[in-house]
Parts: sequence; structure tokens; C-alpha cells
Amino acid sequence: MPKTPHKDKLLAAIENPKCQADVLLLKEALQAYQIWVANLNSLQNKGKERVFEMVKLLNEYKDFVEVDLIATKGTDFIKRQKGQLKLDNSILEEFLIYLLSPDILDNLPKYNLETGTQTAFMSLSFMPNNVNELGNKPNVIIKTKDQDFTIGKTVHYKFSSDSSFDKTKTTEGNLFLAVFATECKINYDKTMFQECAATAQRLKQGCPIAKYFALVEYLDMTPEDCRLTEIDNVFLIRHAKRLPFEKRNNLEEVRKQHQNFPISNEVIWNYVQEIQLFINAVWYDPEQALKRGSFI
Repeated sequence: MPKTPHKDKLLAAIENPKCQADVLLLKEALQAYQIWVANLNSLQNKGKERVFEMVKLLNEYKDFVEVDLIATKGTDFIKRQKGQLKLDNSILEEFLIYLLSPDILDNLPKYNLETGTQTAFMSLSFMPNNVNELGNKPNVIIKTKDQDFTIGKTVHYKFSSDSSFDKTKTTEGNLFLAVFATECKINYDKTMFQECAATAQRLKQGCPIAKYFALVEYLDMTPEDCRLTEIDNVFLIRHAKRLPFEKRNNLEEVRKQHQNFPISNEVIWNYVQEIQLFINAVWYDPEQALKRGSFI
């Protein structure tokens, strides 16, 4: 069963006492969501043509929820808090899950890759309290970070100070290893860029072969060369800057921006190609080092 981050946020908002004045609007969005998902699931085409059709459906649904419902009919509360409630960027989070399909990508593994929003592994360390603790159950510290979209697998671990793995001296658990991660942002400023750079660095410390991208709707900073960071790329999916402050609450300006700068099917396709290249790649093969003439 695929994850449904956007549906989950809609249902949570419907149950949120602070959103009661917008319940009818949210229920209308939920009905539109069900139609959107049904349309995605009914597509018959493949490859690039399928992605382009998916982006068309995405634009239609986002325009309806963000402009026709929230911007037009929403209370001041939901207009201000839609970001905190994740009613807008969760749409893109859920859309990305549908890209991980054999109708779009070649060479997907036979086992089920895990995808969607995940709490991803960043680092693992051991923290014994004193020398006597070395003979007891290992104190394992795992650092994680929520990621908007991932491709990876749950890894199960077991550490013990006893060779027979006596339960009283064994620590066990699991972690989600994200080998491909993406941050989804409606607006993207310098602070967010720096946060993404820090997250990418931590992710790659825990999994050096991982890839990290950002998908951005509206840019609110001067573009920077992300090669100076661990971010692999920042995709500007609307080719657009954020509206000036004085225009952000103007319905016609918001509507015009959506119409003039829809999410680009070509940019989304470029992002899909990054996924395909990553799936096709041999991430690391030390047996080929002499043949290559280099370690990597």
C-alpha cells in the first residue's frame, strides 16, 4: 500500500479543532484528491508521456486546492497556516511516490523498494557510560531526519557484547537507509538552502553513495552553485520567483502566478532522469578498481 502523505494531512486538518471553520473546504479538497488519485492510477501511457500527463494532473489539482479553495474560500487561519499544516507541499510529496513505477523507470529491483516520506538514517554511534558498561547491552545512538521523499530500504540491526547474542546483552532495532532523498519546498530562501546543505552532508556521512535533491516551486534567494555543498541539485519546478510580499495575499496575483508558471513537465522529467541514472549506476565495485585505474 503506497504512502499517502497528502491525504493524511487533509484528514488531520479535518479533525483539527483550529480548522473547523474550513471543514467544508477541506472535505471538498478530499473529494478532489480522490479524483486526482483515481486519474493517476488510470493512466495507460508509459515513460516520458506518462510523466507529462501526471504533471498535467498535478497542476490541475494544485491549482484547485491552493487557488480555488484555500486562496479563494479559506479563512485567514488556513491561509496563514497551510504551510504548517503541510496542505500544499504534501501534494508534491505524494505525487513523487507515483514516479517510482515500472511504467516510468527501468531496472527497478525485484524486491519492494520503500519510498515516500521517511525518517531517514543519518549516523550511528556507541556511547557506553563507563568501562563496565562495555560488557552490557550496547548503548546505540542513532540520529535520524525526516525526509519529504526517499528511496531506500529498512535495515534491521543487532549489536551485542555477547557472542551468543544473549538478549540481556543485545540491542536490536531497525533504521531506514535512504539512498535517494528529496526535500520539497513551496518557497526556498537562503536559510532553507543552508539547512538542505547541512542535511545532505549528514545524510552522506551515514550513506556516502546517497543522492540528495531539492524540488522548489518559488525561489526566494539568489541561486548558488550547489557543487560547493553536498546537495546534488536544486530543481526549480515552476521557473518562478516568489511573489513580492505585498502581492502574496492578492487572489488575482496568486492565480496569475499559478497560470503563468505551472509546474514544468520538462523539469520533472529531468528529475526522473536523475532517479533513472541512479538506479542504473553501479554505486561501488572495488573489484573493478584495477580495471578502472582508480579507487572510485
